[in-house]
Amino acid sequence: MSVNTFGHLFRVTTWGESHGPALGATVDGCPPGIPISEADLQVWLDRRKPGQNKFTTQRREDDAVEILSGVFEGRTTGTPIQLMIRNTDQRSKDYGDIAEKFRPGHADITYWQKYGIRDYRGGGRSSARETAARVAAGGIARAALAELVPGMTITGYMVGMGEHQIDRSSFDWDEIGRNPFWCPDADAVAVWSDYLEGLRKAGESVGAMIEVTVSGSPAGLGAPVYGKLDTDLAAAMMSINAVKGVEIGEGMAAARLRGSENADEIFRGNDGAPVFSSNHAGGILGGISTGQDIVVRFAVKPTSSILTPRKTITKSGEPTEIVTKGRHDPCVGIRAVPVAEAMAACVMLDHLLLDRGQTGGIRGPIG
Repeated sequence: MSVNTFGHLFRVTTWGESHGPALGATVDGCPPGIPISEADLQVWLDRRKPGQNKFTTQRREDDAVEILSGVFEGRTTGTPIQLMIRNTDQRSKDYGDIAEKFRPGHADITYWQKYGIRDYRGGGRSSARETAARVAAGGIARAALAELVPGMTITGYMVGMGEHQIDRSSFDWDEIGRNPFWCPDADAVAVWSDYLEGLRKAGESVGAMIEVTVSGSPAGLGAPVYGKLDTDLAAAMMSINAVKGVEIGEGMAAARLRGSENADEIFRGNDGAPVFSSNHAGGILGGISTGQDIVVRFAVKPTSSILTPRKTITKSGEPTEIVTKGRHDPCVGIRAVPVAEAMAACVMLDHLLLDRGQTGGIRGPIG
């Protein structure tokens, strides 16, 4: 299996399986001298780890990260950083019944068709457990960004669950961390709780819509044609388990607008810097950041592991029925929020380093 690495200058390679002894990431290209500790990374992993409430899988993992290399006396050395997270609560017996069956909606059948072998214990490499390594790597990226662009913030939140959407007029940034859904609309939380509880008891699942906002990004990150910032952001989000669609700014809704509505008018601010009348572009024009908030949004499909019987076939091609046992998220989109933030951090740092290498930070003057 190849292509387990993403990034250009800031490169992350993840490794490990859901029910193996450990998983982790090798991070290469982090600038030297960045203050970092295991505790700094653990903060982000604790936001993603399973078993924190009744709305996520009840698998119990501490997700304790270990830094094995690349850090000396509390600072990065510029050499590869090896991160490891040990698995401690595997229940591989839960998957014995599916060793010969393909779970509908899962990668079981495509892994088998491609490789002729698959780790059926929780999906192996295709499991969402792999994203823990991404969050650890994202913690490294966040630490570097904090040193290089102190004003940048990366915030993820859920804007929709199934048929329910937030009320944008009630958007509250402070509310995001107060509820298990990372929801910025306090009124939606009670509705979503009842809705998801009913689905959980029925052995069902539901999809979600996640949004990530990057504030404080400098203008000029990204490059034309094949090096676009939005290209890499979209690819990063699309690589997350269960993501089926990604959009930037107005996204798909832009197809319903007129040119006079969609184009963000430009004015000169009091300090001489450009000011935009709106942000339909999601902070990116021609693949290059404008300095506005960067907004990326993606859809997460319903968790495919459900207690509702589904028709499938065996490896020998015989028709059968399957019920997926084990501990699963009724809405995997909840834990996708910190993963999306981590991926955004990795992409933003990568493009910051690319820009420094190509232009040295030089910008065209206005005024």
